[in-house]
Amino acid sequence: MFLTALAVHLPRTAPHPEGSDQRMTKPESAGYDYDVVISGASLAGSAAAILLARRGVRVALLERRSDPDAYKVLCTHSLQAGAYPVLDELGLVPALEEAGAVRNEARWYTRWGWIEPRAAPAGPELPYAYNIRRSTLDPLIRSRAAQTPGVDLFPGHQVTGLVREAGRTVGVRASTQKGGREIRARLVVGADGKDSAVAKFAGVPARLHDNARFGYLAHFRDLPLHGGIGQTWFLEPDMAYGFPNDDGVTVIAVLPDKRRLPAFREDLEGSFLEFVRALPEAPPVDSAERITKIIGTVDYPLHSRKPTAPGVALIGDAALTGDPLWGVGCGWALQSAQWLAETVASAATGRGDLDRSLAVYARTHRRRLRGHQYLAADFAKGRPFNPLERLMFSAAARDESMARHMYRFASRLIGPLRFLNPMALAKASAVNLRHRGAAVPPAHLSHTGS
Repeated sequence: MFLTALAVHLPRTAPHPEGSDQRMTKPESAGYDYDVVISGASLAGSAAAILLARRGVRVALLERRSDPDAYKVLCTHSLQAGAYPVLDELGLVPALEEAGAVRNEARWYTRWGWIEPRAAPAGPELPYAYNIRRSTLDPLIRSRAAQTPGVDLFPGHQVTGLVREAGRTVGVRASTQKGGREIRARLVVGADGKDSAVAKFAGVPARLHDNARFGYLAHFRDLPLHGGIGQTWFLEPDMAYGFPNDDGVTVIAVLPDKRRLPAFREDLEGSFLEFVRALPEAPPVDSAERITKIIGTVDYPLHSRKPTAPGVALIGDAALTGDPLWGVGCGWALQSAQWLAETVASAATGRGDLDRSLAVYARTHRRRLRGHQYLAADFAKGRPFNPLERLMFSAAARDESMARHMYRFASRLIGPLRFLNPMALAKASAVNLRHRGAAVPPAHLSHTGS
């Protein structure tokens, strides 16, 4: 195993009329309607559209749903601290705070006790991003994309095929309420989720990893959490988390081992509430108001795809879908959008080699996320902690500096190699040795017998 081997709502403008051209100039090369066409106007797609357009790229942003307030329902509703720089570049931080987004500090329960990263009395403030419901976030970022010069938003456009010439993709075919249409572009971006139609039409296969847990969640109002921050419970193999969100709403999710599924299904509501009540320092769900149904999925495999093909790039869940228990999907959607914009913007306007730029994006995506996904896929087997994880989690429960180190990794601010670097492993070993030494009574107090 890898571990072992490592010893807001803004006022919306009306979308541009279908087929309209809001620009003064056409793309440089004849035959292209846009420089880039993006399928999916959720987090990844909207962020990519904004960041590309700011770099001079003409973007067609397609969204299969017609409702401007459409949003993803099944989600952790959390943006990892690693995505904060993207939010800052997008200019969304003030709007998120105005919309009531909650800074997502967290603590984690383990068999060794609670890991408390913010318990340290001194030291720099912990990095953060936000917990915010997708019902608030998705319309906010989509609205911002629609208002960005260089972006044409087309709601009610579902991609039904790709336009291909000489072995590469040069556009999409889409169905609309008015019939089918074709939009040609140098680059097609799939930001259309784990079941990406763009990936399917481009022939990009997915590598699947089984998930041995199922998951259900519900939203509660006026549900206090200890310290007012997020909580995660590592119960080996079962998991649970609670995240405070905007408007006084808290998301509670349970992720039990699949062996518990038959009994769980017999009484979904009763099983869900019983599971939460049994958690250490359990949130008082019986005194809170549940404002949504209990929703979830019984089969949510992790998958990854090569994020590029000739004339195609994949971002967000279309490229990589992680285990929902880690809450990384929203953050990685934003980050992959940023990496794509940084690497392909110039080439997408005809001022560079697009294939070479896509190769740079693919390398960046692989370097930044492959290690995280490997560990997540391994833990999704429902196994207990392995030796290195026991070393690091137990030390983090006993030492504030190790807890902050754990926080940086859980927030995806550092990767697995930095998390398990030799100095961190040595520090964790020393912490645990001191703990064991402190637990042994002095020799003169031990029972000698007579």
